[in-house]
Amino acid sequence: MLTDRPTKLVPPVLARMAAWSGCLILLGVVVNYFVQVVARLAFVVLPVAIALLLTALLFPLTRSLRNAGMRPIYATWLTMLVALAVLTGTGWLVGARASEEFPNLVSQVQETARAVQEWLITGPLHLQEAQITGYVDEIVALVNAQRTAITGTVLTAGAVAVEVLASIVLLLFVTFFLLKDGDRIWSWFLKAFGGVAPRVDRAGRAAWTTLSHYVQGTVAVAAVHGLVMGIVLAGMGVPLWAPLAVLIFFASFIPIVGIFFAGTVATLVTLGAKGFVYALIFLAILVVEQQLENHVLQPLIVGRALHFHPLAIILVLAVGGILAGIAGAAVAVPVAAVLYRALQELRHKPPELPPGHGEPPSHGE
Repeated sequence: MLTDRPTKLVPPVLARMAAWSGCLILLGVVVNYFVQVVARLAFVVLPVAIALLLTALLFPLTRSLRNAGMRPIYATWLTMLVALAVLTGTGWLVGARASEEFPNLVSQVQETARAVQEWLITGPLHLQEAQITGYVDEIVALVNAQRTAITGTVLTAGAVAVEVLASIVLLLFVTFFLLKDGDRIWSWFLKAFGGVAPRVDRAGRAAWTTLSHYVQGTVAVAAVHGLVMGIVLAGMGVPLWAPLAVLIFFASFIPIVGIFFAGTVATLVTLGAKGFVYALIFLAILVVEQQLENHVLQPLIVGRALHFHPLAIILVLAVGGILAGIAGAAVAVPVAAVLYRALQELRHKPPELPPGHGEPPSHGE
């Protein structure tokens, strides 16, 4: 009777709530420690995550070379060299274009500033030249006041340069071996799961298919976005149109937030170089093109690889940005999509297949 009395004193609802609370507290502790470990290993975790994205993007080329009869090692090397050549060539062209057009941008910004100053004096605001000069002096003083903080940021960035370089080397190594030995790595990984290996195998394949479709579709959409906006900027005669087009391309990999940032930069450059009317026209074209991308290109090209509500995307981006900055925001959405798809498959009983059956996730479509 003594053992029965305490349970009778606790209402069933309260007991269930206490059990759920204990589970949530335990889960929170585990998640907290996991986040701390990931944060400490950021220079390892992020290169591996980005390497997975690059592998999903580059493997179709490696697979085509293998199907053509090329040995895996040579196909992998050729794929890596092609990717590095494209990145290096793009960087060189953008840098050359930027150095060539930057003086023109400065002169156009100065001309626009003089026109704005004249409008502020002769326009409806009727400001005095002394007032405008005072505002400019305040801005300059504010920038000078932040010079120490800016210098400290630059020094901090220099201190982590070695870690960043090591992360880039790790990224290249991981990408190379995933392209070359992804099937063997996956088969070795499955051995750790014993009897549940078939279910893990199925979840991994589904997750990899989702990741591949997402990455390849996002690259295609980003390329269209950067190309269209680059043509618009070039047609308007905006300096630095090529670097801005590349910025828009890479910013498109960060959903919602990325294009907002890149569009703001491009609009400000257009405003400084060509004036308010051109900036307004560019902004209108950007908004229309973005709507077409969201409602036509994304569903058509990316398909069902990513089916998140915009609020979920914003929250995932916020978490990724807090944990690992820009790089974390870039990989947060595909990681969340992969985990969600894998959990969906784990909830269903897989067909009876041997663990090594078929093509490994690292070499999926």
